[in-house]
Amino acid sequence: MKYLLDAKNAVNESLLFWLIKFVRYKLTSLSNTNVEVSSNLSLVLAKINKAKSIKELKEVVLFARNIGIIGINTYFNPLYKLYGYISELEIDSMRDIDEEMLSDFLAIHTSSLADATKKNYRIALLNFFSYLDKQNSNDDDSNYTYNIELKNWGGLGGKSGTKLPSYMTKEEIDKFIKAIDEYEFKPSIKHRNSLIIKIILYTGIRVSEAINLKTKDINLQDDLYVLQIRGKGNKPRVVLIKKSIIENNLQGWLKSKPKNTITLFCTRDGKKLSQPYISRVVENILISVGIRKEKNGAHMLRHSFATLLYQKSQDLVLLQEALGHSDINTSRIYTHFDTNKLKATTNIMD
Repeated sequence: MKYLLDAKNAVNESLLFWLIKFVRYKLTSLSNTNVEVSSNLSLVLAKINKAKSIKELKEVVLFARNIGIIGINTYFNPLYKLYGYISELEIDSMRDIDEEMLSDFLAIHTSSLADATKKNYRIALLNFFSYLDKQNSNDDDSNYTYNIELKNWGGLGGKSGTKLPSYMTKEEIDKFIKAIDEYEFKPSIKHRNSLIIKIILYTGIRVSEAINLKTKDINLQDDLYVLQIRGKGNKPRVVLIKKSIIENNLQGWLKSKPKNTITLFCTRDGKKLSQPYISRVVENILISVGIRKEKNGAHMLRHSFATLLYQKSQDLVLLQEALGHSDINTSRIYTHFDTNKLKATTNIMD
């Protein structure tokens, strides 16, 4: 039997629903040759049907491993951490989970792990989302497909290496900024789309943070707009953007946006925008001016902001604060883009 992708009211409830379905599927397909008491397997299946929380599901998996179900932990442990990661993002639909989000998850949660464990994480994600592709059903009986491949994830050592984030050079950023205003959006959404893209590019906030902004979160102080951001784990921070950059788009959108909507960015019927939609908009603008990157999504704008900020400031602490990273080591990846110090190496043989 197939189920709607958003099977429950909240995303974390829907994700738990699908994790229970997936773990049950794995329990019946993994090797059970080490299960000495056959009745224990029936007991596990009965327990999993009663699981009401991720904690209870974890306890069932632990019991299954202890009775001899080989490999169940290999699949569940990465998905257990994924549940916590997705729960913090405050997305509105299971459809908002995309490959870029999963790559970010892998980068954050596997940085200190051995390559073999990193491979297990990738395999677990591929298996889970492949299961979702086959088991979900839309209202018209079609399937929503993620098509998750994670081919470009560079978390493994050796030949795979650790791939640096895609980003735009200063010249490409200037070209992109001009293209935002020239792109032929529908009149009803031109100000909205231009505004959210500029905010992400000029402040470096995450796409999820941008689409969760409330109208009351943006306030004018002198010639700057101050944005109150709620980051991962509901951590607050402040970012600034010049009034001159967004004033026209902001006022144009505020006049036309649906009334009585709390969120700053929404569809014409008052619903929040999705991350995949914003990434498609960004990609279309990039294509319109011939800019090609390995990853053309909206998250690339954050990487571009961070790269340029570090190149200009040489201040890692400032970069950490601007991006809302809890660990400064997460920000260090952007130091790899700074070639000024490396220029000294070109004179070593003089």
